[in-house]
Amino acid sequence: MDVKVRYFASLRDRMGKGDESVSFDKDTATVADLWSKVSSEPMPESILVAVNMEYTDSSHELKNGDEVAFFPPVTGG
Repeated sequence: MDVKVRYFASLRDRMGKGDESVSFDKDTATVADLWSKVSSEPMPESILVAVNMEYTDSSHELKNGDEVAFFPPVTGG
């Protein structure tokens, strides 16, 4: 299974790239599994996640060809 991953704002700086393609050897994976594959750090609870432009959570099951976007928490003022 292959998914496209996009990082925004400070996550782009932290990850050192704006996007990447990630492959899994298995047919099923969650957003949390994806985060574990792309980062050695635990997934922050406050991170926002969208799969195919719809907000979801870390338990969302991914499908081949999905686009996953990670957004840092946003504060206003």
